Amino acid sequence: MRGYLAPLILLFVACSSGDKDESTSSDMAQGLRGWRSNVDRVNPMIGTTGTDPAEYGGMIPSVAPPFAMTRWTVMTRENWVSRLPYHHDDKKIRGFIGTHQPAIWMGDYGYVVGMPGVGEVKAGAEARSLAFTHDDEIATPYRYSVDMTTGGGQTLKAALTGTSRVGFLRFDFPEGPQPHFVLEATRANITGNVHIDPEKREISGYNPDRQDDKLGPFKAPGFKGYFVARFDAPFESFGTSTGEALHEGENDRTDAAAGAYVRFPAGTRRVQVRIASSLISVEQARQNLDREIPNGRSFDSVAKATKSAWSDKLDRVDISGATDDELATFYTGMFHALQYPSEASEYGRYYSAYDDKVHEGESYTSYSIWDTFRAENAFLTLFAPERINAMMTSMLHDYQEGGWLPMWKNPTETNIMVGTNADSLIAEVINKGFTGFDLNLAYEAVYKDAMQPPERDTELRYRDREEGTPVEARAGLTWYKEKGWVAADHTAESASRTLDYAYEDWAVAQVAKAVGKEDDAKFFLERSKSYRNIYNASTGFMQARNYDGSWAPNGWTEGNQWVYTFDVMHDVPGLIELEGKAGFTALLDRHFGEGHNNHTNEPSHHIAYLYDYADQAWKTQAQVRAIAESNYFNRPDGLSGNDDCGQMSAWYLLSSIGIYPVNPASGEYAMGSPFFKKVTIRLPGQHRPLIVLSPNNSATNKYVRAAYLDGKRIAKPFLKHSDIAQGGILYFDMSDTPRPWGGE
Repeated sequence: MRGYLAPLILLFVACSSGDKDESTSSDMAQGLRGWRSNVDRVNPMIGTTGTDPAEYGGMIPSVAPPFAMTRWTVMTRENWVSRLPYHHDDKKIRGFIGTHQPAIWMGDYGYVVGMPGVGEVKAGAEARSLAFTHDDEIATPYRYSVDMTTGGGQTLKAALTGTSRVGFLRFDFPEGPQPHFVLEATRANITGNVHIDPEKREISGYNPDRQDDKLGPFKAPGFKGYFVARFDAPFESFGTSTGEALHEGENDRTDAAAGAYVRFPAGTRRVQVRIASSLISVEQARQNLDREIPNGRSFDSVAKATKSAWSDKLDRVDISGATDDELATFYTGMFHALQYPSEASEYGRYYSAYDDKVHEGESYTSYSIWDTFRAENAFLTLFAPERINAMMTSMLHDYQEGGWLPMWKNPTETNIMVGTNADSLIAEVINKGFTGFDLNLAYEAVYKDAMQPPERDTELRYRDREEGTPVEARAGLTWYKEKGWVAADHTAESASRTLDYAYEDWAVAQVAKAVGKEDDAKFFLERSKSYRNIYNASTGFMQARNYDGSWAPNGWTEGNQWVYTFDVMHDVPGLIELEGKAGFTALLDRHFGEGHNNHTNEPSHHIAYLYDYADQAWKTQAQVRAIAESNYFNRPDGLSGNDDCGQMSAWYLLSSIGIYPVNPASGEYAMGSPFFKKVTIRLPGQHRPLIVLSPNNSATNKYVRAAYLDGKRIAKPFLKHSDIAQGGILYFDMSDTPRPWGGE
């Protein structure tokens, strides 16, 4: 009786508070609460360092609105593949960079760097560097500031904010030495252009560098990252540079390591520069500047607008029963997850690096789909549903211009990672009710993924980052179609590919159903059972197989047999049948008990939730709490693994409210253990909030005695997206005692 009356009483209380919430805007709600925006709880330093030089959070303290095309950040080191422009352990600042680098394992493209200085002009990155300390550094999602120490021991103050395509830099120079500004367009061996127009107080140009240009077949010979930098102070003198060399009085240069510099009149104390970016043209960059930060618009007004853009998302969520560190972890997770994929279109037009042309329409890039199909996309369907249809349309543009859906787009196909998990993204949003894109074209694209092997499929092994290959798509599909598995003696990472293709077949079947292709749907559902072909019954593990059927070693993508044996996200009951329920749960117990779970990498992210399918949900609840407590912290090394375009953060965000998409394409969530006593989420476009209640929640009360949705008891630990997407009251009755789901 007690377990039923409690949620009814709380349902009345929550509904009353929900009515108040839905009658107020986000800004009004802030005023009623009487405290700062949740944006000010974000710690952009989380994930900026770690014990391993590359295997850490891989984040930067960037300023820009959600999904921005160009993010601006302080630059403490030269960035390239597996190295970001900011690292918390560095002691000097080399510049301020407008970057498009989406993740640490990817390269940057079309970037531009600016750096203030005093006295003698020094164009080289090391020579122009200035010392700083974290005590003089303030980072938020909308404004960054730092004090730097000049060679003469004086303080040069810098502040940074930005819009989606324009960075706004403000510098306060010390008295005495003449102030100047250095702009770096390209680096050694990269030929770019700079042009100085002293009458307009502008430096413009382009940078054609794509650090991932050796990957994938699309070479985009016309690619350039264009920029226009406009100053509010006159130039006393100027020149161009090539590396360290200065060319006084020159106003145009096309060269390797191209740069420009301007000196301001002696006594100038404050200079502001707005640097616009474009992938279309210099003129488009100038239009972006005039549209986003026109002449006369103040630095503070831009910072306020960018803060407001973040507040519109982060202030939709109120949390009770969390520590300050937990709040910082949560809202920083939202900050990270709402950056990707990033905008690539510029007011109705976009440059496509697939066909090297400018098109009309909307476009996104930074598609790290092997990572983000797992939970990041599910997070976006709840927290940014207004973007979903355009994101799907963008992938269909990529298909039309390049022949395939994207795998890892940056800004064109890089062939990094395995599988065609765009199939999953499309199936997921269809199963969640999104239909504002061309469904028939989407089916054409996923059908091609599933049925057409990539070029030279029988010749190439398609190793990780193998150069000179066609679009990888489902490498080894030839063998998968013939044998039922990808042959290890022909194709790299074959076992992981086999499991991926089985899951993706299930996703393709969902798209087939949506367009009325029932026979196709049956075919792909049947083929989605191919995972069974690499199950080794004698060991109880998945294992790679050669073309002749013999077992083979290795064959995994960033994992091992422990991780990938559980990688049957679309048919967990079928996997349990193979293992036997007792064997399945025993294997899970060993997986966690013997330390095989590796939360720093994505293939492990769903495994803790698999106990739900084997009637041991209390173990899911304990493991989810343990994973969160040991992998997420409010400190610079607070992410145990690369955030990978929001996936690490999305795991935490969804898990914290008690749900996770084990099979993302299904539109269903498995249930775990919520972290906080109350979370109120004002979902975009909905009048009713989603309120997650667990009032007796604590570090010890981590087990779910029972759960209710709008007062109705949830019989099994699963929810559909449609159950919560329009709001509601999700109530968890928590206990300190492990018990079966719904057991008294």
